[in-house]
Amino acid sequence: MKTIVIAHVMFNIAYVTVTVRARLAGFERSLEEAAQDLGAGPWTTFWKVTFPVIFPGILAGALLAFALSIDDFVITNFNAGAVQTFPLWVYGAVKVGIPPQVFVMGTMIFAGGALIAIVNIVVQRRKA
Repeated sequence: MKTIVIAHVMFNIAYVTVTVRARLAGFERSLEEAAQDLGAGPWTTFWKVTFPVIFPGILAGALLAFALSIDDFVITNFNAGAVQTFPLWVYGAVKVGIPPQVFVMGTMIFAGGALIAIVNIVVQRRKA
C-alpha cells in the first residue's frame, strides 16, 4: 500500500505544484511585510495572511490530485501488488458486470463535487 501512495504522490505533485505556484505568482509580498510591521510573528503572518490567499490554489491542487488518483488506473495497476485498490476493484468488477457499489461511489464523488461548487458559489455571492 505504501508503494501505491508514493507513486500517486510522485505523479500528482507536479499538478499540485503548478496550481499552487500559479496562485503564488500574483501574491504581493507587501501584505506579509505589512502584517509583520504591525507586530505579527512568522506563524501568525502565515496563517492570517499567506494561507488565506494561497488556499484556493491548494484546494484546486488537492481536488485535481484526487481526481487524477481516482482515474489513474495505470499507476495503480503497476504498483498495487497484492493490494486491491478502488480503481482495481472497479476494473475487475466491470469484467463480470457492474456492481451497484460502483454507481454509489460515482454518485458520491459527483455529489461531493457538486456540493463544493454550490458552497463556493454561495460564499462568492456573500462576499460580493
